Amino acid sequence: MMKLNPAATITEEFAERIKSENRSAKMMKLAPLMVLVGMVIVFTIICGTQFFSGSNLLTILNQMALPLVVALGLTFVIMLGSIDLSIDGTVGMAGSLFACFVLNTEFGFNLGFLSVVIAVGASMICGLLIGLCHVYLKIPSFMASFAFMYICKGIGMLSYQGHPPTITDPVIKALPTTYWLGVPFITWVSLLMFVLCLFIQNYTAFGRHIYAVGTNESIPRSVGVSVEKVKVGVFVLAGFLFGVAGVIGAIRLGQGQIAIGSGKMFPAQAAVVVGGTSLAGGKGGVVNTIVGVLIMTVLDNGLLILGVNPNIRTGVQGVIILVAVILTVARGAKVISK
Repeated sequence: MMKLNPAATITEEFAERIKSENRSAKMMKLAPLMVLVGMVIVFTIICGTQFFSGSNLLTILNQMALPLVVALGLTFVIMLGSIDLSIDGTVGMAGSLFACFVLNTEFGFNLGFLSVVIAVGASMICGLLIGLCHVYLKIPSFMASFAFMYICKGIGMLSYQGHPPTITDPVIKALPTTYWLGVPFITWVSLLMFVLCLFIQNYTAFGRHIYAVGTNESIPRSVGVSVEKVKVGVFVLAGFLFGVAGVIGAIRLGQGQIAIGSGKMFPAQAAVVVGGTSLAGGKGGVVNTIVGVLIMTVLDNGLLILGVNPNIRTGVQGVIILVAVILTVARGAKVISK
């Protein structure tokens, strides 16, 4: 009678377990996209041509532009397993500074494109300081960024001294209504930022290091990667994207004020998590984020067309966020290998 080899049986069971959990992980990666497709089908059936019309699709593209840029910056921070609460202040500060230095009704500056450099540069400096405080002063990222949210708000309000400047530059005033290939200019800017972030994530050593640090920072540290530089670099990159979002917000509004950044933090975090990027770090990425932004935008747009009460819309979004968090946390805990 043949004897069973216990070691071989355990090995086979372990291999089968890995295969099973990898299949589950692949399904989880596709889940956000399946949710998006399902939502589009449901809203198309219920709302008919009103939802799937050309004008409404343009509205969705326009609505997703600013949230996408903000969420892209937050994606890299969350991939580290950190968080950035400075968004509302940083975006508002960048929009305020941009409007103050471009041709406007309140101040005598007319720096043109240099005003973009100043606004985005200031946001990057704030990101740098947040990263330095977090990495070298050992301040938790949520506390350091929370403090800078108020610092940035103060700088933004001081920049226009209680008199929000209205942008009068004719070229900039025309940008919100400028279209190329039928797509709004501001949406093109957000898509350009997405391509840039995708390149950084997939085709640079810095992008690979972000994944490695977010998964287990002791591993990249053991092979000579400066974990500290990676973390600081991520906060600087996030600052760059928040600055671009602030400029976009000022262009769209036609005015610079700190309110441009109000309420941007939690929708961005919701989009990142709904897209499938794990709060534990090391999983997800910018492709997940653009899917998450589309889910949140399509959901809000479809419920608006249906005339759903705003409070109910908020509640529905909250349920979706909760489910997404549960799924990403579960995935991060169970997956053994890729």
